[in-house]
Order: sequence, then structure tokens, then C-alpha cells
Amino acid sequence: MPFDVVEVLRAIGSIAFVWLPIIMFALIIYLLWRSLSLMPRVKTTHVKPTSRSSVTWDEVAGLDEAKAEMREVVDFLRHPKRFQRLGARVPKGILLYGPPGTGKTLLAKAVAHESGASFYSQSASAFVEMFAGLGAARIRKLFEQARNDAPSIVFIDELDAVGMRRSGASFNREHDQTLNQLLVELDGFSESEGQVIVMGASNRLQDLDPALLRPGRFDRQILVSAPDLAGREEILKVHTRGKPLAPDIDLHVVARQTAGLTGADLANVANEAAIFAGREDRHDIAQANFEAAMERVVAGLQQKRVVTEKEKRILAYHEAGHAVMAYLMGDPVQKATIVARGEALGYTFHLPDEDRYLHTREELIDWMKIGLAGRAAEHVVFGRVTNGAANDLEKVTSLARAMVFEYGMSEEVASRTMRADNYALSEETKRLRDKEQALLTDGAYSEAIRLLEKHRSALDRVAGALLDKETLNRDDLEALMADVERESRSADQVGTIRVLPQRDHA
Repeated sequence: MPFDVVEVLRAIGSIAFVWLPIIMFALIIYLLWRSLSLMPRVKTTHVKPTSRSSVTWDEVAGLDEAKAEMREVVDFLRHPKRFQRLGARVPKGILLYGPPGTGKTLLAKAVAHESGASFYSQSASAFVEMFAGLGAARIRKLFEQARNDAPSIVFIDELDAVGMRRSGASFNREHDQTLNQLLVELDGFSESEGQVIVMGASNRLQDLDPALLRPGRFDRQILVSAPDLAGREEILKVHTRGKPLAPDIDLHVVARQTAGLTGADLANVANEAAIFAGREDRHDIAQANFEAAMERVVAGLQQKRVVTEKEKRILAYHEAGHAVMAYLMGDPVQKATIVARGEALGYTFHLPDEDRYLHTREELIDWMKIGLAGRAAEHVVFGRVTNGAANDLEKVTSLARAMVFEYGMSEEVASRTMRADNYALSEETKRLRDKEQALLTDGAYSEAIRLLEKHRSALDRVAGALLDKETLNRDDLEALMADVERESRSADQVGTIRVLPQRDHA
């Protein structure tokens, strides 16, 4: 019988058509099973109270209110009967929220050390998996370990990774199961299980699911905000322990210069100051090293950019405009420079006299004049403007927007907000809102031009000095403006509204 190749190929093809899909499906199942079996289980960092990495209360500075709240938790874990006989119970969950770098994780570590409780630390991202059920299983395992080792503290960092608000518009089974398991664990503690306290940290409180924040779960919510003047000084003292400081160091001045910085930023300033001192081969850290470090952290790395003489003159008048207007408005200027740092070709740095949280409409308008004065100086001197004021315009627009949309500080509407997320506003109201915002910014710009034309001689003096020295400190500016009378309506109330380094791209 002759060998028929075509028939053989047809037979092989029919067999492959039947069995190949089955083999492929079995292979996929095997690979999935193997991936799940090899996937690492939950790994918690179990830090004993005597661990060298523990943090004491002395290392937590500038957070007096938050520390007072957390001391209650420590007292309960140390002396539970004192509270139990009065019928009090410790909050099951404590949520620390606030901007990044303010010390939320540091507080949790201090509580674990001071209370003597076992400390289980886990990032919420460790519970986020592609396969449904894995995140929930990891949460069960973590809390099982914590209950077996009670009294204990479970700390979940970056809680928003697993506790994000659920939305009916989308369906994420794994996220929902993981969040539901966390909610069950927060509710599931009984007196016989021992004392377990859950602490969470998040930078985005507004994005957390409401079920997490109700009483009985994260009962206590503690804002950990950027420190005030006294807090910044205490934080600097903590981060300069063990560092040799020169006799001329004044940490109070450094604290004033760093308004708005967080604890992590201040730690970076102290470290950069030590690095600057090391570059100079000094045996101690001088005040100048702290000032250089502050500029490095706030404004960025000094750049060696080659600018033409024409651009340099524009930059000098731009920064002189900011400095002169700040003086006229009663806002002290620490330094003005045309030396490039980071993205900025030059900047004017302000030094607030005190921390303040309430500001009048007139004060905010004065700040807008300062922000727009660089562009106004270009207009007054050269008759045209450059793109160097892009960042100034962004900040001023943001402030005017807040004044009209949120603060009720417009001329026409002074008794209600007109927020951007209020979609019920009529088109007429939206047009009125945009018109009022434009009136604020355009009015501030016109006033800045008027004042700089009036004080043109002072503007020329400061710009000339900047061209000659490139950097002017507060004493230099005060001397150049000695014969100029201040014009601010709010010069007697100087707050912490601070013009950050200008991103001048002229």
C-alpha cells in the first residue's frame, strides 16, 4: 500500500485540533497554580520594644498636639485597668493623616516603643494583588499574628492604597474583598482576644472609604500638619543633636526661614548643612552652611547657566521688582538673587516675622502685587514682558481663584462660595466668577505697575546692585531702600504668606 503523505497530515491536523486546546488550557491552569503557590505570604515587620530602631518621644518634636493624643494610647496599653474600671475603651483604630513628611510613621514607632506593645508594621500596598482573595488572606494572617501576640499595635502605612473609596461606577473585586476584610478585622476584636490597636497613616483622607472612618473602626483621626515656628525650632534641635554647631548658629532664625517645610524637609536641611560644612573642611557647622542648605532644599541645585547680558539685565529688574514691591508691602525679603537654582534663573526669598493663619483681603491683594511685580518691572523698564513670570502668574491666579471661589472675597459676591466643583452654578454665575477673578489679578498688576513707576529710582538702584553683586541679602536691600516709604495697607500685619523661589525662565 503506497504511503499517502496527505492523509497522514490530515490525521495529525485532526488530532492537534482536538488536543492542542486542551493541552494549552491545562498548561495555563498549571502556570496559574504554580504562581499562586510560589507567591510570598504576608511579611510583617515585628519590631520588639527594645529594638535599636525604636523611636522615643524625645525624637518626636514639633507635634505636641498629636503626641498628647498618642500618649493616651500609650497610657491605656500600659495601665488598662485605670480606664476599664471607668468603662472607657481605647479607640480601635487611630488614623494619622496629613501632608507627606510630617512625622506620621515616626509617631507610630514612638507609640510602639513607649507602650511596650508588639509592633506590626505593614505597607498597605502589600495587600494589593491581581488575584481576588489574596489581599484579604494577607490581612487575616496579619491580624491573626497580632491577636496572638497581644497587646500589640498594627500599623498600616499609606492606607489609601487599600482603603480607597469604593465607587459604584467601577467594579474591582480584589479591592473590595481586601477592604471588606480590613473592615471585618477592625470590627472583630473582643475583650477575650486581647488588646490590639490599629494605626493607619494616609496623605489622602478625602479619598478613604467612609466605612473606614465611622466610629468603631478608625475612631480617632489625628491631623499631623506641617510644624509652626516653635515646632520647626524643636525639630531642628533634634536633627542637630550630635552635630558640632558653630557659636554663630541661631536655630530660631533658621526656623523662621523655613516656613512651610515639614519635619522631613528640616531633617534634610540639617543634613545638607553638615555636607556643606564638610565640603569646606570645617570642624563645625556655621550659619552660612544652614542658609546654603535651606536654599538647596527649597530652591534646588545651583545651576551654571550661561545667560546673555540682555537676559541678565531683564532678570535683575525682574527680581528687583519683587524685592521693591515686597518692601513697599511690608513683607521682609531675606535674599534676592539672579543666580540660577533648579529651574529658576533667579528668585526672591521672603522671611516671615511670625506664623499667622488668618489673612485679610487687602493682605492677599498685596501678595498678588508682589507676585506680579517682576512682570510689572519688565513692563515698566523695557516696555514688554517675557515668559519669565510663568510661575508667578500661576501662583497669583491660584490665589485669586481661591479668593473668589472659596473665600468670598470678590466685590460682587461676598457672602457665599462659588466652588469649581459646584456644578449647579448657572452660566451667569460662572461668568461673574471668572470676571471677579480677572478683576483681582488685573487690578493687582495695574497697581504694581503704578507703584514701580512711582519708585523707579529705587527699582534702578536694586537692579543695578543685583547686576553688580548677583545676590543681595536683607541688610543690602534695607540700605538700598532706606529712603523709600512703605505703602502697604497691611504692613503692620506680616504673616507667613511666603513667595517661594520664582521660576523665572526669561
